[in-house]
Amino acid sequence: MIKGETIIFVGIAAVILGMLLIFLGTAFLSSGKTEGSENAKVSTGGVILIGPIPIVFGNDKSMVSVAVIGAIIIMILAYIMFYKGML
Repeated sequence: MIKGETIIFVGIAAVILGMLLIFLGTAFLSSGKTEGSENAKVSTGGVILIGPIPIVFGNDKSMVSVAVIGAIIIMILAYIMFYKGML
């Protein structure tokens, strides 16, 4: 059985890692040293999970499909954790 302290630690570590990745990505993009930056294409995508209902958005079909796959994985993990007795 997973302890509550472990879940809290993993959540805090994931948030800190996400902030660090956002900071590093912004720093690398703003440095201006990337080659071919005049032809660079930025694609975005994301998922908002409101209960069991996923809201998927993006500006590119490939990013939307990645977001859908990510949402499915998150929903499967949530099902396993909450309904199969891991918590």
